[in-house]
Amino acid sequence: MPPTTLIIRTAGTNCDRELSHAFDLAGARSRTVHLNDVVADPHWIDRADIIGFPGGFSYGDDIAAGRIFANRLRHQLFNPLRAAITRGVPIIGICNGFQVLVKLGLLPQPSSDCQTATLTDNMNGRFCDRWVRLEAPKETVCIWTRGLGQLDLPIAHGEGRFILKSDQQIEQLLQGGQVALRYAEGDNPNGSVNNIAGICDVSGLVLGLMPHPERFTHPMHHPQWTRRRHNTSIQDPNGLQMLRRAVAFANQAVVSTKAQVSSTNTCRHQDSPSCG
Repeated sequence: MPPTTLIIRTAGTNCDRELSHAFDLAGARSRTVHLNDVVADPHWIDRADIIGFPGGFSYGDDIAAGRIFANRLRHQLFNPLRAAITRGVPIIGICNGFQVLVKLGLLPQPSSDCQTATLTDNMNGRFCDRWVRLEAPKETVCIWTRGLGQLDLPIAHGEGRFILKSDQQIEQLLQGGQVALRYAEGDNPNGSVNNIAGICDVSGLVLGLMPHPERFTHPMHHPQWTRRRHNTSIQDPNGLQMLRRAVAFANQAVVSTKAQVSSTNTCRHQDSPSCG
């Protein structure tokens, strides 16, 4: 049985079908559930092996991008989400989902009781919709991006500039390997500090990023696919590579859990000192 991905959507979300398709291609079994239904039954989170927060314009980006969605999660689902991280569930927030995770307080640090970073208006004051060059730092602890090296992904945002309160926080991210993705030098579209395009929590399980991996899961998605058809990053699309890493991690966790349950059940039916 493949791992189950729970994709949480709400009013204004518009990238949930693409993310669902991408996770299915990556080997998971995705379920898209409205936030209201998850609030009514938080066990949706308990049953998930992976959790995704898609892009879009949740609640019309009123007040600020992702703010209302984040507030609802904070007051109604914060503890179940933190419990999911504790049990090893990978979580991804893409574009608006990244804004949600930061304003919720799950990034940069799920144990924090307050928001410590933000994503604000692009430095150029314009909505950016194009492809960007990225790199995954070798020292990152992120299970989603570790080992990817250089990659291309599309962006589409107006509030993607990642900033922190202090230089000390930036240093903590760097030392902890929490920078999951950087814009390549000279290709920072929004003015994010330290060219940061995505960050993870200290465990490496929770990833937030402005680029859209779900929009590069087929070779023909890339605008230069005819010229670069022999390029390995085109043949094995970068977005799909990223999601496959999380699915493999979750699949290993599912297999390990089943093995533990089987071992426990076997011990219960054996009269052996080794079984306690």
